[in-house]
Amino acid sequence: MRRLLLLSFLAFLSLGLGQNLLPAGVFGLTFREEGGAWVYEGAGVRLAYVPGVGWAEPPDPSLPPPERELLPLQALKALGYFQVPEAGTRFGSQGRAFRVVLDLPTPYPGPPQEAQGQERLTLLLPYLAPGVLQAPWPQGLRAGVRLLPQGTELRLEAPGRLLRHRLFPLQDPPRLVLDLYLLAPEVEEALAPGVHYKEVWAFAPDPLRLYLVEATEGRLLPVGKPGVRDLPKNLAPGALAVLNGGYFDPKTGTPIGLWVQDGVTVAYPFGRVALMWEGFRFFLDFPRFEAVVRGPQGERVRVGVNASRARFTAHTVPGPVGREGEEVALVRGDRVEAILPAPQELSPGAWALTFPRGGPPFPLKPGDPLSLYGRLDPPFAYALEGGPLLVREGQYAFDPSRENFRDPRPLQAVAPQAAVAWTREGRLWLLVSEPTTPGVLARALLSLGAWNALRMDGGGSAQLWVQGRLRSPYQGSPRPVVSALALYAP
Repeated sequence: MRRLLLLSFLAFLSLGLGQNLLPAGVFGLTFREEGGAWVYEGAGVRLAYVPGVGWAEPPDPSLPPPERELLPLQALKALGYFQVPEAGTRFGSQGRAFRVVLDLPTPYPGPPQEAQGQERLTLLLPYLAPGVLQAPWPQGLRAGVRLLPQGTELRLEAPGRLLRHRLFPLQDPPRLVLDLYLLAPEVEEALAPGVHYKEVWAFAPDPLRLYLVEATEGRLLPVGKPGVRDLPKNLAPGALAVLNGGYFDPKTGTPIGLWVQDGVTVAYPFGRVALMWEGFRFFLDFPRFEAVVRGPQGERVRVGVNASRARFTAHTVPGPVGREGEEVALVRGDRVEAILPAPQELSPGAWALTFPRGGPPFPLKPGDPLSLYGRLDPPFAYALEGGPLLVREGQYAFDPSRENFRDPRPLQAVAPQAAVAWTREGRLWLLVSEPTTPGVLARALLSLGAWNALRMDGGGSAQLWVQGRLRSPYQGSPRPVVSALALYAP
């Protein structure tokens, strides 16, 4: 490798001086002196030059002369040494990638390639591309270049890093693009039997670093308290890992979305996909939720909840509720505070029942008792709503238009993303990505073999704490949250 580096450096100097002489090793040839002649051999070729006389093999006085171990590129071209067409070369960058672009005489006939290796990588570009000898390789990458009969060979080495490459054609005009990525090593640490912390690369198609805890066993619990915000690590002291949970109203800390704790409904559905589980068996779906309001005389009536509207609808999230033509019963402490025309502003700590004007489900006036109850059907011990859905049964499933996201901009922003995922074999992942979008994260998780995946709250809330230490990257102070998912040892 050091010899190749030296040869590339000498070739670079020669080209920089406008010369065509390159070390014989760059062409895959060896050099020696024999009987007063300079002999070059390799790849089934033998060339001999006698100083002061000219070329002896082949006897062609028109060929430019060599200078000992330095051979003229034009001579090898004239001899038909190269069996591939010549391509021009350009260099640049694309995100994390160092990019080499070959301008081709004809369209590239081969398929795209991509692969992640270790510290070393060898590639053969099926073109004569002498310009690659002048590539401004990125810091940390060692490169050896040879111009061989079958094409331009790259021998690349990145000590202490991972190398990944993508090779793909472009048309009109025809080009061949090589993207090279120098990536930080992956990480794996054992936390407990069946539980590991990992830092891995996923590709969609550009590399995306994920910080995750993988578990094949353990206890997963939703933790936190409505209206109270704290760092995830403080919501679950003693947990192996804690991932931020679902959405909440930033002003009041009111949870937005379903939250079931030990079979008790803590917060009500908001029209998005939820994680539901019993033991270590997990499910993703829109919750089938039955909500009931009990009236002053013990009357019971089924109602819709939040985005799942019905003739009678319960609202649990602060903000405007009700529509024109409806009335709103504002309830606090299981007592009706007021009955007003819709829409009305629902304040924190209260809930509301909306119904057609003049048509409550039963006689109702301020001061009357009114209670809201709800349960999952079928029941689950635990549930936490997030969204949008990313992966469903091994298929890309990101489609926020199917869920109750009124403002799509947060889902289009490049930001850290938190997610829960699992493989078909039952490996659970609690993870945070480096900044990206949910759609890209979905494709990245698919590339790693995710069977199902759900986005949790992202942006500044996205945090993965492992044994009390923040492992996911975040610029600034970690943001307190209302709910989290805590993984405890088996």
